Amino acid sequence: MLVFIIRRLNLFFFTMLLLTLLTFSLSFLFPGDPLVNLSGQINATPQQLEQLKLAYRSEQDLIQQYFAYLSHLAEGDLGLSMASQTQITSEIINLLPATIELSLIALLLAMFVGIPLGFIAAVNHRKTADNIILSIAMLGYSVPVFWLGLVAILVFSIQLGWFPSAGQLSLVYEIEHVTGIQFIDILLSDSVYKWQAFRDASAHIVLPACVVATAPATIFIRLARSSMLAVLETHYIKAARAKGLTFRQIIFRHAVRNALLQIIRHIGLQFANLVTIAMITEVIFSWPGIGRWLIESIYQRDYTGIQSGLLVLSTFIFIVHILTDFIYAALNPLAREHNHGTS
Repeated sequence: MLVFIIRRLNLFFFTMLLLTLLTFSLSFLFPGDPLVNLSGQINATPQQLEQLKLAYRSEQDLIQQYFAYLSHLAEGDLGLSMASQTQITSEIINLLPATIELSLIALLLAMFVGIPLGFIAAVNHRKTADNIILSIAMLGYSVPVFWLGLVAILVFSIQLGWFPSAGQLSLVYEIEHVTGIQFIDILLSDSVYKWQAFRDASAHIVLPACVVATAPATIFIRLARSSMLAVLETHYIKAARAKGLTFRQIIFRHAVRNALLQIIRHIGLQFANLVTIAMITEVIFSWPGIGRWLIESIYQRDYTGIQSGLLVLSTFIFIVHILTDFIYAALNPLAREHNHGTS
């Protein structure tokens, strides 16, 4: 296990090296002064420019400039937003929890819907239920997320009036910002309207979470189906049948648990797709997350915002991917080493 952890940490540091090299290179690829693109200070005075040149070592070679850039990242200094001239670090700290909240709820929703449907399709292989579930999965994956979000607002918000169409919480509730994750902040609040606010926040997140979860749920359906079909063809399942176990006992005692192991390893990859979908959904539903902020930065040509948003989101996705690998290795010891059992 120690070797597995060391390898994953080496992979993490190598990936972070590539990400920082990419974001550092963008300052030279964007129009304008690279120093301004790194710091975001578009209206700096001559004295401030001299200080920035020393801080970012802009008059030295690229290697020295890159290490200066890394030192600023290590200190949590991502520069100023070119659009608002505020610290990007504070903006990301305020906005990232909302994206995490939406993404995690959507991921859980996609798993709780997609995995059971995939198992049902595999158990009923080549039957009517299998064909219907696969057709739904193909349809759900083919629908554009922006169209689905607009239709959801039109039907469930405007025509039926069941759910709010925008935002994270109604303005009538004043909840103190503690963690940035709305549900946790509501539970930590001393407001007498805590549970009303909790219900209101739940109503606000239903539509965007369902829209974000649609495409990943269809992928989980296909992953769960193929994983279950592979498990049902293994020798230990055939041995269980030979021992006289019923089909229900084989599925719930042996097949489901082993099929889930094969699905866990794909969660990290699906999370990257889910965050990408969440960025578009945040714009449609005016969700105050980092995805919406990053897209607005692109529209406003906020180069420091683009660099920082790319770095933070990529790091966040890769951390989830690494954690998924650790969980999979903890549940399946054979995955820790490819040469497991060899001398």
